[in-house]
Amino acid sequence: MKFSRVEIITGISKIEPLRKALGKFHISGMTVYQVLGCGVQHGTQEFEVAQNNAEISLLPKEVVMMVVPTEELDALLEFVKKELYTGHIGDGKIFVSDVTNVVRVRTGEEGYEALAEGEK
Repeated sequence: MKFSRVEIITGISKIEPLRKALGKFHISGMTVYQVLGCGVQHGTQEFEVAQNNAEISLLPKEVVMMVVPTEELDALLEFVKKELYTGHIGDGKIFVSDVTNVVRVRTGEEGYEALAEGEK
């Protein structure tokens, strides 16, 4: 089975609703951490300043990281995009990368078994 790592960067106010929504999507685990960053708007609330002269401001953001079976990736991405969409700057970004293996340190389980719930 193939796996994908999904990293969602979004505003702090969107984390709780996203967490609750992902629970309905049967996500069994995730890691959330706070970061500072900016996108193409250089940290401004609206992209009105000429890009050449804009000073970069770092805004507080949250990153949600999870590993999911690649076969579930498209449905998850559509779900997250709908959940985060407001149509305004700052809705976020989603980064996807391949994962070659997953290992649960405590039991030595690998692959899907390392992600699945249950005791060994």
